[in-house]
Amino acid sequence: MTQQSLSPANSVSSRLPSALDPGTDLARQLELKPPVVFLDYDGTLTPIVARPELAILNEAVRRTLIALAERCPVAVVSGRDRSDVQRLVDIDGLIYAGSHGFDIGDPGLQTEHGAPYLPDLDDAEAELRQSLAHIRGTLLERKTYSLAVHVRGLAPDAALAAEAAVDGTLSRHTRLRKGTGKMVFELLPRLDWHKGKAVLHILEVLRLPAADVLPIYIGDDRTDEDAFAALAGRGIGILVAESPRPTAAYYTLRDPDEVHRFLRRLVDAVGPRALSS
Repeated sequence: MTQQSLSPANSVSSRLPSALDPGTDLARQLELKPPVVFLDYDGTLTPIVARPELAILNEAVRRTLIALAERCPVAVVSGRDRSDVQRLVDIDGLIYAGSHGFDIGDPGLQTEHGAPYLPDLDDAEAELRQSLAHIRGTLLERKTYSLAVHVRGLAPDAALAAEAAVDGTLSRHTRLRKGTGKMVFELLPRLDWHKGKAVLHILEVLRLPAADVLPIYIGDDRTDEDAFAALAGRGIGILVAESPRPTAAYYTLRDPDEVHRFLRRLVDAVGPRALSS
């Protein structure tokens, strides 16, 4: 990988090249190694919407993903439950990792890291439902291995109150940790596991060493930074963001429309599938 494609962690996204820029080194790297593509869902394949159930995958994007999966391994790594994101994407042959990588499903890849923490999550859910009941507009979403408190659309004081409720619950459930994203606070098992480790696990189980493939991870949220960092020096991180922010990614795309354009280019650039997933 040449120096052009490498960016230090915490670089500012506005200073990074667009993944659609033909002058970058990405096209040459794709000529040298076949890609393995990892994608976040919300904010990457679909726009961010008011409620999680409204994030519907565009049919044109689905067709592109089907075509890409015929050429290289494709994984969707989401904070959603694995069953939820698998239902929304609805493409056979993809790898699906839910709950920020705590739940990975695919023949030979099946792994669940959070099962011992289910009682902790159950207790925290019951407590949070009570403490959030008086904060109108909050949405508590139970996932198999996490709890998400959505605060999109709330007034700042209400969002602060919701975060205080999360922090209070965490203080009484020390086996859980706090995660943050776009207008969401999460309670997760206190384990050294995240999207980055899930990506490396998938590559290892598929026996796809960095010397032989070009891992590409595309994501928009803070939780995706773990994957960007995990691939530093061995793959490509692409941040989806309209405004600059510190990131460990190497390239940027502005929004899900640009993500789709980039995926279409990958379909055109990658020849017949040479790798099996």
